[in-house]
Amino acid sequence: MLQSRKRPSLWLCILLDAIGCASYVVPALGELSDIVWAPVSAAIFYFLFGGRVGVLGGIVDFLEEAFPSTDIIPTFTIAWIYRRVTDRRKGEL
Repeated sequence: MLQSRKRPSLWLCILLDAIGCASYVVPALGELSDIVWAPVSAAIFYFLFGGRVGVLGGIVDFLEEAFPSTDIIPTFTIAWIYRRVTDRRKGEL
């Protein structure tokens, strides 16, 4: 029997997106915390999604966290939706 691709939970994706947006809570530490969070977030993204989605999404996630004023994009949640749609189309859901 073929094992389907593993998809992280939606709640985990929302939590990780919220952590990325949390830099706006403390204005003075905002951009400094993004410097630390960007590579960590990209690595987490890669390990959660894997494959082409993990690589491309990790790069996009890194850039989104590294550039100012783009933290609001819910990269993890968008990837979760993409993975769910593609799994449904392939009949793996």
